Amino acid sequence: MPKDNIAIHVEHVDKSFNVYYDKTNTMKEKLLFWNRTKREVRQILKDISLEIKKGEVVGLIGVNGSGKSTLLKLMTKIIYPNKGKIETNGKLTSLLELGAGFHPDFSGRENIYFNASIFGLTRKEIDRRMEQIIEFSELKDFIDNPVRTYSSGMYMRLAFSVAINVDADILLIDEILSVGDQHFQEKCFQKIEDLKKEGKTIVFVTHGMESVERFCTRAVWLHQGSIKMDGETKTVIKQYLEETA
Repeated sequence: MPKDNIAIHVEHVDKSFNVYYDKTNTMKEKLLFWNRTKREVRQILKDISLEIKKGEVVGLIGVNGSGKSTLLKLMTKIIYPNKGKIETNGKLTSLLELGAGFHPDFSGRENIYFNASIFGLTRKEIDRRMEQIIEFSELKDFIDNPVRTYSSGMYMRLAFSVAINVDADILLIDEILSVGDQHFQEKCFQKIEDLKKEGKTIVFVTHGMESVERFCTRAVWLHQGSIKMDGETKTVIKQYLEETA
């Protein structure tokens, strides 16, 4: 397949983290107990290889600790693999942590400028989209208040509204749609449907199999850091539910 048709290419990726026990904190402790720090290398992802085509909507499923969120963070280059490589083809935006990048003392409007600039928009581009972002978030009455006064649902509305209005080619979402009231969740789902019709590439992590079946053209099942199954959504979900029931 021509490389131009691939949005995300993951090749033989490993990811591990060092977990320290009895870690020394002060200089005195470091000198006295220099040989007592215990370290464990925890392997999170093992030899992951996959390609996601442009326009695909892919759901990453698996039990907690299977490596789904880690893989998504690697795709955004928030963290990097110990081995292998990940390539993305197109402008990318992500919703990985609720309100990540928001400054609590800045207003919602100020955080829109700050957050959207991280995604690569210029001041003029943000100005043109400001009202659209505020309207989608339904936070017009609160947009000039500090975000530290926002509820978690209001954070989610603002974060999602910015992310889906930066006109990205690839959108990565990690469980954020599980936050918020039913009305706004449905509004987000409808927006995802619209982006899907526009040919955007979407990858999201969720424990909600209904959402995966509703939106995804493909599902990837991660188990203990490896890909256990990758294929047609209903087939993968059926097998996953049978084995995890």
